[in-house]
Amino acid sequence: MEELIREALRMRGYSYVPYSGFRVGAALLTREGKIYTGCNIENASYTPTNCAERTAFFKAVSEGERNFQAIAIAGGAGGAAEFDYCPPCGVCRQVMMEFCDEKTFQVILVKSETEYRVMTLEELFPLGFGPKNVQE
Repeated sequence: MEELIREALRMRGYSYVPYSGFRVGAALLTREGKIYTGCNIENASYTPTNCAERTAFFKAVSEGERNFQAIAIAGGAGGAAEFDYCPPCGVCRQVMMEFCDEKTFQVILVKSETEYRVMTLEELFPLGFGPKNVQE
């Protein structure tokens, strides 16, 4: 968990946020122990903007990964000395529902290396809609 938190904090530095200045880093852990990282990437027309969490998921999925254990998320204003918990947006929660078991997948909301909150996806996204809802 410590390495995952450090990676999420580190990834904030790679964010491309010329419009909002709000930097987010994410580190996604597979069940096999591999870490995929992501940062948020903004775009002048806004809708092509991609969140850090989805960047990490899409990198992992594009390389064949399908089994995930946890994600650490750290975010806040670029120049802030400290920041608050940064929960994932609704779109990112929906992506997590696609690939993760909502009862066991852990979402780690990071304030610092020593201050964080761990939740299951189900706690973060109650009554989420996922693959089980469309399978017969």
